[in-house]
Amino acid sequence: HPYTQVLLASIPKLDPTERSAEQDAIEGEMPSPLDPPSGCRFRTRCPFAMHVCGEQTPPLAEVDPGHYVACHLYS
Repeated sequence: HPYTQVLLASIPKLDPTERSAEQDAIEGEMPSPLDPPSGCRFRTRCPFAMHVCGEQTPPLAEVDPGHYVACHLYS
């Protein structure tokens, strides 16, 4: 899932030889748990967000046996 890839890429490296000059950071605003955004809850921080992400909550889809994703890229 694209958002998961961005989250994993933002984990700081402990080994100084593996650190990049610019650590990948997640841009955008963190969604409020008290007042979540419309549509996809992660669209404010997802680099792949589309117009539909703000309009509709993505359906839960099984991409592998027992592995589910809720993303308009997969629907």
